[in-house]
Amino acid sequence: MSEHINVPKGAVAERILLPGDPLRAKFIAENFLEDAVCYNYVRGMLGFTGKYKGVPVSVQGTGMGQPSLSIYVHELFDFYNVQKAIRIGTIGAIQSEVKVRDTIIANVACSDSYLLNQRFGGLHYAPSADFQLLYNAYNKSKELNIRAFVGPVVSQDRFYGKKEDLDLWKQYGVLGLEMESAELFTLAAEFKRKALAIFTVSNHLLTGDSTTPEERQLTFKDMMHLALETVIME
Repeated sequence: MSEHINVPKGAVAERILLPGDPLRAKFIAENFLEDAVCYNYVRGMLGFTGKYKGVPVSVQGTGMGQPSLSIYVHELFDFYNVQKAIRIGTIGAIQSEVKVRDTIIANVACSDSYLLNQRFGGLHYAPSADFQLLYNAYNKSKELNIRAFVGPVVSQDRFYGKKEDLDLWKQYGVLGLEMESAELFTLAAEFKRKALAIFTVSNHLLTGDSTTPEERQLTFKDMMHLALETVIME
């Protein structure tokens, strides 16, 4: 057992989806997984294990922001031997060609987080997704007819950041802003695991278009379907 995931080894599958919202984890377990069992209630951060197309898959809430995700992912890699982890969540788009409800698959994650400085000091590490997972997800999105964009995202610490930062990220081709993926990719590199991040565009920071909180929690099934299809591939 680990400090924040109170189950013995073997209760968590080697393949896992990582939504920030524990209620999204519950939604996925109830609507996509067979024979799903809730293995974690600690701090309300729900985790479930079931089967998708006969393959054991877990889904674990991680909370908001990189420090929160870091706790859960570290324990999942270190204590529970998770091998493949795909973050799924919402993202704010900052490029005009990307629309609300589109899917974004992150190949790299820029960040303003001090977590990177704590590890690397004056060095500038580039947290990146696993290529095989990325390749599989992109091809599967075409097969499923999901409108998906591949490119860099920003994992920012401040939800209400400065507009000047947004303009700078946009200038350099970043597709959208979220809050967790850079730490996931960095931990995956540290533990020699495979990680990816797939998002639904919940709002557009240029146009002001947005979805409702209920939609964000209970819909956005394209990214869930795509992530599950990707995580079970060899």
